[in-house]
Amino acid sequence: MRSTTERIAIIRDFPQQLEQLTAHLTRTQLTTAYHEGEWTIAQNVHHVADAHMQGFIRFKLALTEDMAKFSDYDRAAFAALPDGSSHDIATSLGILHGLHARWVVLLENVSDWQKTFLHPRKGEMTLDTLLTLYADHCHAHLAQIRAVMERM
Repeated sequence: MRSTTERIAIIRDFPQQLEQLTAHLTRTQLTTAYHEGEWTIAQNVHHVADAHMQGFIRFKLALTEDMAKFSDYDRAAFAALPDGSSHDIATSLGILHGLHARWVVLLENVSDWQKTFLHPRKGEMTLDTLLTLYADHCHAHLAQIRAVMERM
């Protein structure tokens, strides 16, 4: 298992890695899905911005409330909205750069990684587990985008 420092570094480095990975993609490439009916590369980028905004707020709620209970959202519905299906990923990359910079400041100052909260799909979790979830989320989406690019 990765250390806390390593997982925070994944969160720190993710926006730059994502931007470098997608920097030279054309509109056609950005709107290409791995399989028919799956999200495009652009939708994956927009999804990560949506999901990580949720993640940042979830950390803040868990840190400021006793046994915080998070709500969930419909990822597919978000991806189908105009801002979630646009080929233009610049705004989502901008969100990720700013968001992750703030998130890292927050994460580097967590004093109790065993603090618990209620996740809408996973039940009771700790902040340590939530950090792993989002670090893994970064890796999973980079891998998914790379897989689409390899098939092009």
